[in-house]
Amino acid sequence: MTPDHVNPEAPWPELDALARRTAEMGKILVPRLPVYPAWIAGRWLDSKVLPRVLQNADAEGWARDDDWAPGLTFAPKPRAVLLNDVDPSVERILGRAVEGKRLAATEIVRLFGARDADYERVLSVADELRRATSGEVVRYVVNRNINYTNICYYKCKFCAFSKGKTHDALRGTPYDLEIGEIVRRSQEAWDRGATEVCLQGGIHPDYTGETYVNICKAIKAAIPGMHIHAFSPLEVTQGAATLGLSLSEFLVRLKQAGLSTLPGTAAEILDDEIRAIICPDKIDTQQWVDVVRAAHALGLRTTATIMYGHVEGPLNWARHLLVLRDLQAETGGFTEFVPLPFVHMEAPMYLRGLARKGPTLREAILMHAVARLALHPLITNIQTSWVKMGPEGAAMCLNAGANDLGGTLMNESISRAAGTQHGQEFAPAEMEGLIGSLGRVAVQRDTLYRPVGNERKIISFNAAELAPVVQTPPRKVVAAE
Repeated sequence: MTPDHVNPEAPWPELDALARRTAEMGKILVPRLPVYPAWIAGRWLDSKVLPRVLQNADAEGWARDDDWAPGLTFAPKPRAVLLNDVDPSVERILGRAVEGKRLAATEIVRLFGARDADYERVLSVADELRRATSGEVVRYVVNRNINYTNICYYKCKFCAFSKGKTHDALRGTPYDLEIGEIVRRSQEAWDRGATEVCLQGGIHPDYTGETYVNICKAIKAAIPGMHIHAFSPLEVTQGAATLGLSLSEFLVRLKQAGLSTLPGTAAEILDDEIRAIICPDKIDTQQWVDVVRAAHALGLRTTATIMYGHVEGPLNWARHLLVLRDLQAETGGFTEFVPLPFVHMEAPMYLRGLARKGPTLREAILMHAVARLALHPLITNIQTSWVKMGPEGAAMCLNAGANDLGGTLMNESISRAAGTQHGQEFAPAEMEGLIGSLGRVAVQRDTLYRPVGNERKIISFNAAELAPVVQTPPRKVVAAE
C-alpha cells in the first residue's frame, strides 16, 4: 500500500486498521507480492527477478509476513489474532486428527494454510493433544554430534556443509577425521555426561561399508556404554553397495559392530517431485523407505526428519508426513519426528537465487503442530530443533505440540555451515532453564526415551570445558583402518 497522491484527502487506511476492517467481514488480510502465487516460476519471471521474488515469498507464494528466518538470533514475534471464529472445515479436520484418523493430503494442506484464528486453533489443539499424549514433561538428551568428514561426492543443492577434496572445491577447508579423533571426541562426550554420539558425514568417495563398521567398533571398544546413533539411509545405502551386501545384511554388520539406532536424515522432502530438484543424484523416496523399513525389521529404531522452506510447498509436506505415518503404522520403529527448517544463508541453491529463505515463523510453528496432529497416535514424540529455531522459537514450538528439545550436541557443523548462529552447545542447565520457564518438567533421557540415571545427570551438569577439536586433513582411507 502506498499513499494515494491522486486523491490525498482520502488516503488509504493504515494496514492495521485495514486488517481490522477486513476481519470484521470475516476475512484475513494477507500481503501479496506483485506477482500472484501461480506465476512464481522461471517460465514467467526473468532470471534476475525470480530470486528477489523467492526471497520475499512464503510457501504458498504470498509475501512473507515477518522478518524471522531459521538460524537468526533475534526473537520471533507472534502476530495478533483478529478473527473471532474458526473455519468450520478446520474444526472438522482437527476433530478427525484428534480421533487418530489418517488425514487426506488435502486436509493436511488446509491445516498448513491456517492463519489468524484458524492458526491459533490448530496450535491449541495440537498442544492439547501433546498434553494428553506426553503430559507436561519435556525431554532432552545429552549427546555429541560428530561429523566425521565434510567431503562428499553428492551435489545436493541445499547443502553448505559438504566440500570437495581440495580447499578450492567449495567454501571452507575439507577434513576427514581419523578414527582416533572420533574416539577421542566420543570419550570426551562420555566424560561430560553424554549417553549418545550422533555420527553423520558426507559420502566420502574413499569410504566403504567397512569404514562405517570400523568406526562403530572403535567407539564401542573404548566406551562400551555409549549409544551409537549413526548413519543416515544414504550412508547405509552407499556402505551396503560398496560391500555388495543387501541392506539387511549390512545393517546386521553395523548392529554387531555396536550401532544402536539410526538418524532418519537424508529425507529432505519424501516426494520425488522435489527431490528431483534439490538432490537428483541422491536416494529417492522409496530407497529411503527401504532402508528404514529394513532397520526397523532388525530392531534398529530410527528418527524421522523433514527439511522444509526451500522450493517445496504444503502439498509436498503433506505427502512427506503421510509416508512417515504409513511406515510407522507398518513397523512402529520411529522414535520421534524432527522438523528441520531450511537454513538459507550459505545454502548453494539460495545463493543462486533458486530457493526461499526458509519457512516463515508461522510455517515453522505449524510444521510442529500439524505433525502432532497428522502423525497421531502413531508417532508420539515431536522434537523441535533449538539449533535452527533458536531458544525462543523452540519455546514457541513446545507450546504448539512439540514435547522434546533434542540434544545438547556439544558440537554442530552442518547447520553452522549453512549460516545458523546457534549450535555449539545448549548445556543441560540451560535446557532445563528453558523448559522450566514454560512451566514444564524437564527430564534428561537417553536415545530411546528412557530416563537416565542420576550419576550420568550429575556428570552432565558438572562438565568440563570442551578441548579444541582436531579436523584431520583429507587422506586416503584404508578400509581395514
